[in-house]
Amino acid sequence: MSDISPDEARAALGAVATAHQHVTDEIGLPRGYWWAMAGGWVALGAIGQFAPWWVTTIATVIFGAGHATVASRLLDGRRRSTRLQVSRDTADRRIPLIVIGILVAAVALTIGVAFALQADGTAHPSLWAGIVVAAVIGFGGPDILAAVRPRTRVRHA
Repeated sequence: MSDISPDEARAALGAVATAHQHVTDEIGLPRGYWWAMAGGWVALGAIGQFAPWWVTTIATVIFGAGHATVASRLLDGRRRSTRLQVSRDTADRRIPLIVIGILVAAVALTIGVAFALQADGTAHPSLWAGIVVAAVIGFGGPDILAAVRPRTRVRHA
């Protein structure tokens, strides 16, 4: 070890840091998850707008059960892509809580947008609110998760 220069040591540490960043960048959910969620959001908005309350309730329960089934496999954040599956020690255990928080925020946003659109006199406010929030989820879901994730404690492998 004494024959390693300070520059070589810095370069090696930089390579390790870069490799670690590439691994932690793989933490998250596949883009398809976010688009499936967005599609479900639009469907629920349409059902809520045009179907009776009891159909909306059943559809919401089915959507929730379907999401729970899919999310139970993906929500740990370890399988964002097929290139790499990060270890359980690398993926923060709070990723599921972050995703659930994003979904709760999406529900609140949907309700707020629907109320605002209805107050403005827009036809079909539930449908339009679902579409607006679906766009946020589909296009922004991965970016929102990536922005929130560094604020959590991600363990270093």
